[in-house]
Order: sequence, then C-alpha cells, then structure tokens
Amino acid sequence: MLRPFRGAAIGSAVVLLVSFCGYRLHFNLSAAASLDILIVFFITFWFGFWQATATSFAAVACLAYFFAPPILSFYVSDPHNWVALAVFELTALLVSQLSTQAQNQKRRAVLLHDNATRLYDFSRSILILNRKEATGPQIASLIQKNIGADAVVIFDATIPRLYTAGNWTQEDEQLARSAYFQNTNGDLVNSSRWQRVLHNGSQPFGSVILSGDRLTPLMVDAIASLVTVAFERAHSLEKEMQAEAERQSEQLRTTVLDGLAHAFKTPLTVILASTSGLIEAGQLTRSQAELVALIDQHANKLSGLTNHCLGMAKLESAAIKLRPDEMEMSALVEEIASDCCDQVGRHPLRVDLGARDFMVSGDRPLLAITITELIVNAAKYASIDSPITISVLEHGKQVVVSVHNEGSIIEPFEQRRIFERFYRSPATKHGAPGSGIGLSVAKRTAEAHHGSLWVNSDKVTGTTFFLSLPAIGRACEPVAR
Repeated sequence: MLRPFRGAAIGSAVVLLVSFCGYRLHFNLSAAASLDILIVFFITFWFGFWQATATSFAAVACLAYFFAPPILSFYVSDPHNWVALAVFELTALLVSQLSTQAQNQKRRAVLLHDNATRLYDFSRSILILNRKEATGPQIASLIQKNIGADAVVIFDATIPRLYTAGNWTQEDEQLARSAYFQNTNGDLVNSSRWQRVLHNGSQPFGSVILSGDRLTPLMVDAIASLVTVAFERAHSLEKEMQAEAERQSEQLRTTVLDGLAHAFKTPLTVILASTSGLIEAGQLTRSQAELVALIDQHANKLSGLTNHCLGMAKLESAAIKLRPDEMEMSALVEEIASDCCDQVGRHPLRVDLGARDFMVSGDRPLLAITITELIVNAAKYASIDSPITISVLEHGKQVVVSVHNEGSIIEPFEQRRIFERFYRSPATKHGAPGSGIGLSVAKRTAEAHHGSLWVNSDKVTGTTFFLSLPAIGRACEPVAR
C-alpha cells in the first residue's frame, strides 16, 4: 500500500537533490528543467503515471525556487518564466502519459503472447488425450498445468459428474452446478473466479469454474470453447468406439447364429430321413407309428425354425436387396395365414381382408418372411388359446397389414427398442424362445419397401403390429400412428 507514496517521495527527493546541486553549480532554468524531465521519465518507467505527476509538481516547485528570479523564492517575477514552467509541466505530464501507455501496451502484448502460448499448449495437449482414461479429469488437470489456474471445476451434466483440479472448494462445486442449471455466465473479479456454461450447439451440457489471478474474460472464453471441443471430440470418439463394438458384437452373434443353424440342419436331416424311412417301411406297431409320426412332426417344425433363423441371419448380415413384383396383398396374407397354422399352436387365426383388393409392389419372399415373423411373434406372446387377428386395409395412400394379439404388453419405453438388433424385453425374454433379430429384419424390410413398421400396445386393446406399404401408382405418405 505504501508503493505509490514511496515512488512519489523518491521522485521528489531526487528532484530536490538534483535541483540543489544544479543551483550550486549555477545551472540555468533550461538546463535544470532538462534534468528534471529525465527524472520524471524514469519515475514513470519505474513506478507509474501518478508518481511521475507528483514528481513533476515537485520539479516545478524546485525550478521556481532555485532557478527563476528572484532566486530562493517561490515567487516568479518574469512572465516568461511562468510560461517556461507551464510548458515544463505540460511536457512532463505528456511524457509521463505516453510512457505509461507504451508500458501498458507492452504489458498487454506480453500478456496476450503468454496467454496465446498457454492456450496453444492446452489445445495441443487436448489432441493427445489418453483414450483409455476418463476425459474429464484429464482436461481439469491440463487446465491447471497449462493455463496455471489455481482451481478448476468442470461439471458434466450428461453423466452427471464433477471433475476437479487444484485448490477447489465446495463453493466452487455448487457454483458449477448452479451455473449449468441457471445457464448463466459470470465473472467474480474480486475473488478471481470465473464461470462459463458449456454448450453443444444451443443446448448446455455442463459448466466450468476457474480461479486464478492470471486469467482474463477473453482467456476464460477461449478455455471454455476448448473444453467444449474436447468433450464433443471425446463423446464422438466414444460413440464411434461403441458403434464399432456393437458392429463387431452383432457380426459375431450373426456368425454364431448362422453356425448353429447349419449345425442343427445336419442332425435334423438325419432324423427326418430316418423317420421317413421307418414310416415307409410299414413294419411298425400302431404305438410305434404314432411315436415316429410325433418325432417326424416336431423334427419338421424344428427344421422350419432352423431355416427361419438361418434366413434371418443371412438377411441381418447383408444389405436387403429387393426383387420387386406387383402382387395382391390380400392374397399374399391369406396364403401366409394358411401356411402359419402349424406355427401358431392352439391360437386361432382370424383373417380380415376387407372388401377390395389392395395392390402393392414388393419382394414377395421378403414380405412373406416379414408377415410370417409378425404372426409367429404374436403367437409367442399371446395369452393361452387367444385368437390372432390379421387385417388388411387401406389408409390414405398406404396399404396396412395389422397383426393383433392379446397377452403380454410392450411398455411404451420398449416399443422402439424391440426393433433394435438382438434386443429382447427383460420381462419376456425368458418366457419365449427367440434370437432378437426377427423384428429388426422386419423393420429393415419395411423401410427397404419405402414403408414402415410400428407397434401399439396397451392393457385395454392388446398388442398390434402394423406394416404399411405404398399402394401401387400412389406416392408414399406416412401413416398416422
């Protein structure tokens, strides 16, 4: 606190000493004023503008006392000396001001260069983050290390989690949370604390609190932007890694399913050949014939399921390629319903084909697999002996096939997820067999035909799957769900 007064006192003392020496050496007013200007300049350089101003006033007083007639008196008789003293004071003030501005500009330039260097080091460090470790703690540590912040608190609301570094406090943690929830930035200059909200586009996803005397608002804004970029990059890399892991996992599951289906086909072929041979031999008793017929019936059923899984695996592992053909949807549904009678067990099939024919263009085998999957899926989860209703109707410019059953309900949060690959509801996956790929293939088939597949399910109306396809000669239009 004594530094301003110390600078003014030193300057005044030096001016007084030089003026006294100049008086003893018989300097004139001009020579003494030149020396005093140098003193004022050095005081400006060492201490500052206000200390130099006080020194310049002391210099004017010494010039008037020692060098302006009458000597050794503060009274100045000659008007020319008044003008000289006034010019000296104005010159001293101008020199002090210019010197101060030059020093401030130099300090700002040095500060900007230092900040740019620290930001460059920080941004470069972000690019080489260790992907095997969490991003948040690394970023907080880098801010403290490269930027020189005293305390760092980063709040990631997507998890949510706090990452800290340095001498942070509980108040900093609360400030980070409140900054995010209130979506407000703030500069607490008195406590050298800065808060910024992190945005992903227009949506906030976190906040950062920084403490440090070397920070500036511009510096803090740049740090917040770099932190945002770092988190976005980390989230992007995480999604890429997750997508790659899911792709490899799905590929492995499809390969395993394909292998199992092929492995089942060999013994099933042997069983079917053996049962057929025994039946054709005709040397069995009545009870033996019934047992062989039962074996043959269930082996054929298991063979059909194996072929179905094998076909689904092939469709899942490759892009769906259509071989479109015009067909009557009512006839196709009627044919599929007839073929599915053995696959739905004791569930009666009810078919409502409407009053008119509905023509569509599509790949007949793929559509048959899709509708069969919906019917078989309905039979798996329907109540015992409850009917399964298949309907064909026209809605706007779409032909809609619906498959309805009564039984287990699909919760709203699962109605989209059941079309994901290999997803099975935790409530039903132990109650009915399945691979979890049938509905995903059906969804892809519908979209490949420029149609859609969705489900409505509640306790009152039951569960209904809808397959919509564009009618021939009509533009595609989404069906209201």
